[in-house]
Amino acid sequence: MTNWWPPLMLVGSWLALLALLALTVTLAYLPLGSFNSAVAIVIAAIKATIVAVFFMELRDRGARLLIFAGAGLFWLGILLWLGLMDFMTRAPA
Repeated sequence: MTNWWPPLMLVGSWLALLALLALTVTLAYLPLGSFNSAVAIVIAAIKATIVAVFFMELRDRGARLLIFAGAGLFWLGILLWLGLMDFMTRAPA
């Protein structure tokens, strides 16, 4: 009989993601003013880190894969920055 139970680390990271989801939903209903978006982005970054480290198994990989993952994040940042600059420099209608 094979062991079909998932490793405890995956279950723990899944529970952490569920807890962060509950925190995001709870904080969405609190009147935080301008900090609402900042808190949501920080929580989303923590969730993305958990997914990358545990589910994509980046913690067990070599330096080359980490460099490519970082390059992908860098490229995403460039695209978001360029899109934001287009939005910020348009004249109001």
